[in-house]
Amino acid sequence: MLRLIPKSSGKEKFRRMNAQQTNNPLHGITLEQIVNRLVDHFGWHELGNRIDIRCFTSDPSIKSSLKFLRKTPWARKKVEDLYIITQNSFKNNGI
Repeated sequence: MLRLIPKSSGKEKFRRMNAQQTNNPLHGITLEQIVNRLVDHFGWHELGNRIDIRCFTSDPSIKSSLKFLRKTPWARKKVEDLYIITQNSFKNNGI
């Protein structure tokens, strides 16, 4: 016997996607914003000490860092994780 499964509406799919994003601390923040905020907070030298990648230690710039991070998922993950940790410490300290 063949059973037909009703197709979900576009609104329902949007609600599910939206609910998933509410748990994502990076939702609505671009990679450029993340890098700029980390550089403003730590500076290039300390950022290079915390995440040892050449785009932060050897003649660093926002443009070269973004180019590298967009092509290198493991490095991007480290940067995003540091950003999340940094944001959580700001919230816990009332900053």
